[in-house]
Amino acid sequence: MSPATLRVEVPAVGDARSASAVGSSPRIASLDLVRGLVMVLMAIDHVRVYSGVPAGGPTASVFFTRWVTHFCAPGFVFFAGTAAFLQGRKIARSDLARYLMTRGLVLVLLELTIIRASWTFGVDYTQFLLAGVIWMLGWCMVLLAGFIFLPLRAITAAGLLIILAQNVFGSIGGLLPPSMHPLWELIYPVGAELRVGHAGPAVTVLYTIVPWIGVMCAGYAFGSVMVQPDNERRRWCIRIGLTATVLFVLIAGAEVARGGSAGGPPAFIRFLNQRKYPASPLFLMMTLGPLIAMLPFAERARGRLAATLTTFGRVPLFYYLLHIPLIHALALVVNLLRQGVTHQERYATAPYVSMPPDERWSLALLYIVWLAAVAILYPLCRSYAQRKAQTPQPWMRYV
Repeated sequence: MSPATLRVEVPAVGDARSASAVGSSPRIASLDLVRGLVMVLMAIDHVRVYSGVPAGGPTASVFFTRWVTHFCAPGFVFFAGTAAFLQGRKIARSDLARYLMTRGLVLVLLELTIIRASWTFGVDYTQFLLAGVIWMLGWCMVLLAGFIFLPLRAITAAGLLIILAQNVFGSIGGLLPPSMHPLWELIYPVGAELRVGHAGPAVTVLYTIVPWIGVMCAGYAFGSVMVQPDNERRRWCIRIGLTATVLFVLIAGAEVARGGSAGGPPAFIRFLNQRKYPASPLFLMMTLGPLIAMLPFAERARGRLAATLTTFGRVPLFYYLLHIPLIHALALVVNLLRQGVTHQERYATAPYVSMPPDERWSLALLYIVWLAAVAILYPLCRSYAQRKAQTPQPWMRYV
């Protein structure tokens, strides 16, 4: 996906590249590895959903089981933007825009159909609809299709401004007529209920468009870093990643110190417990900073673990579509072995699952099921990645 010959100058996004000019490179391998790490961590949180373990607290072990998965959505969205930039070096901007719009709409459709059914093992839409991460990713791709026609500096500025000044969208929503508030929930939360029709199912908006379109635009602009010569690329990755991380430490640390203890959670938990819905600037600094700084080290990673993560990172959507129904099925098996019943009824509203505290899984069991799921997924993803590389079909561009 990237030019085999590195150049100091960065070609325009719409610069077409012949297939012969494109080859594999450590840069793309590093992106695949980090993306694969993100995908594997994501599975921890989704096993947690079916285990009944709460999302954070009351102990440090439960908190970090949730916290470590916070890197997933930011990395997924940011590097999707980077991948779009790299794809744009091979094809015309109009073709890239068409691809982004088409793939984005496919993702929205998948969220409402296959992914919804995978979470619940049902097709009952009367209870609720979920606007989850794939829904958000799809609409952000559709919007990015328009952004790519702007100068790169404008895309960079727009992405950072949307992230840092996201509260403005909340203020704008508050100024709109009340009848518009439900639809604005898709853009940024204003506290309104969104339903399909007057008596239709409620729409649970887990991921709003803002600030995530800003994250994708920033990731797209970051693509210009990934095509720099080796030393420059590594230097900029470390600069950007460490700058974001240090800013997070300074600002979040000051907020914790200013807030005092007052009998609340420990300071380190308050320090790391940043707002995810919608993702605050601090949340994004905390997660994207280390991921970006990790890239130069991922370039040098070797061995079986690196190869495994890279395989997952090459087929992220294929992995995503398989991992939810697989984890759901494993949860039913675990329930059957533990209690003699599958308790499928508990998962009718997944990913929102309620379970009696005394029937929740232990963290040890949660991680055993996670490892089993990843082990089952690996040969499937490896086979698909090989087929996609050797005998690609047109539909594979979208999965």
